[in-house]
Parts: sequence; C-alpha cells; structure tokens
Amino acid sequence: MDRGKIVAVITGVISILLAVAYLVIVQILDFRGEMKPAPITQIQIHHVVATFDGLKDDEIEIKIGLAQLSHIDSSTTI
Repeated sequence: MDRGKIVAVITGVISILLAVAYLVIVQILDFRGEMKPAPITQIQIHHVVATFDGLKDDEIEIKIGLAQLSHIDSSTTI
C-alpha cells in the first residue's frame, strides 16, 4: 500500500469511530428519559428605583450612604 491509501484508511477508521461514539452518547442521553425544565430559583430579586429630584449633591451622597448602611429593602423609601 502506498502512503495515500494508508492515510485514507486511517482517516476512515477515525471517522467511523467518531460516528459510533456520537451515536452511543446520543443513546445514553436519550435513555435518561423525558427532559424536565430547570427549577425556578428560590432567590428573591428586589428592584429598587431611587430618584433624587431637587437635592444637592451632598444631600444625595448622604442619603445613598444612609441607604447602604441600613440595608434598606425595596419597600422602604428614603
């Protein structure tokens, strides 16, 4: 056999091995059963919107500092 035929045979064998491995993986994944949706997270996310209309920069910094120190939740207003 010349070098070209050897390379072709080796490439064919590798291709067939990859195809068989793919089919085995698909069968294993399919064997697990019906796909179920992921569980909904238990973490509660709070959205806070703060507006500082008519306040000077010093007053805004003070109010933001107070909010960070007191760990205000979304239902509390500053």
